[in-house]
Amino acid sequence: MSIIICPGIHDPDLTESFKSGLLDLVSDSAIAPNYANILIYPGKDFLVLSAFHILQFLRVSLSYQLKSPIVFISFSAGVVGAIGAAHLWQLLGGRVKAFIAIDGWGVPLQGNFPIHRMSHDYFTHWSSCLLGSGQNNFYAYPAVDHLSIWRSPQIVQGCWVDYSIEIIPPKGRLTAAEFLLMLLKRYEAN
Repeated sequence: MSIIICPGIHDPDLTESFKSGLLDLVSDSAIAPNYANILIYPGKDFLVLSAFHILQFLRVSLSYQLKSPIVFISFSAGVVGAIGAAHLWQLLGGRVKAFIAIDGWGVPLQGNFPIHRMSHDYFTHWSSCLLGSGQNNFYAYPAVDHLSIWRSPQIVQGCWVDYSIEIIPPKGRLTAAEFLLMLLKRYEAN
């Protein structure tokens, strides 16, 4: 299984911080062996909006192995290109296990794969969910600035909403990183 990270339009150091945090999180958990393939889409500026360019990156990076399951994690403007690439990947016969949109405000999200939204505040969560979301979502509480949830999800506290019966909700609050790890464990098991 592969994790595809689709960043937004921001300083690349923020994505490196996110990736380092994700690698630490995954390596400290029981799912580490199955997530050795974490890829970051290298597109800059407006190329993060291009589903076609993300798809080309996937095809080359995964050596055209369409049956290899993918979990998309996208941020901000990168959500636009990533959701399109997820649909194109499926049209070509690929398998999308899940799509996680972090602060994809104003981006409609629909698909025949599980979708989750993570937001930096309640307003972004609430208004984005009007455009589509899955059963399990997260918003920061107290609110943080837009880039903090990407740069440092391990310190962003928040709420898990729309509990499904498939996952037992944690007691109390959790961090954005803990929420992300729960999702990755869920899709690693399926």
